[in-house]
Amino acid sequence: MIDKIFDGPDHISEANVPWDTIVRDDFHVTVYLDKYPCTAGHLLFVPKYNTLGVLNDAFRDAMEHSKTMVELKQWDGFNLGINYGESAGQTVNWPHIHIIPRRQGDVEDPVGGVRNTIPGKGNYRSPNYRAD
Repeated sequence: MIDKIFDGPDHISEANVPWDTIVRDDFHVTVYLDKYPCTAGHLLFVPKYNTLGVLNDAFRDAMEHSKTMVELKQWDGFNLGINYGESAGQTVNWPHIHIIPRRQGDVEDPVGGVRNTIPGKGNYRSPNYRAD
């Protein structure tokens, strides 16, 4: 039995990928620049197969990459997340992990982390969205 994460196909194809710019690609995971970034360097770690095992590989890759960016002082921190379900803001029906680089001072008070998201950056469909 395949341990599917999302309803839909078992593997992703170029026909159903809404992202444009590939940063890195390997056997299980493709890393894309987010089309509607919250901050500079916002990445998507996209598993090529809709299974828990491959999603776990993507999470591991995302964590390793992000920790390296902090160690290299490219980022001060990061948020890692996945949207599941329309009420959670999911707009692409394929598992993918958002890595949102964080930098000192990008919000006035970062306490609460993912509970707060970056003001004005969450809903890219809003007329108030800024792509800066």
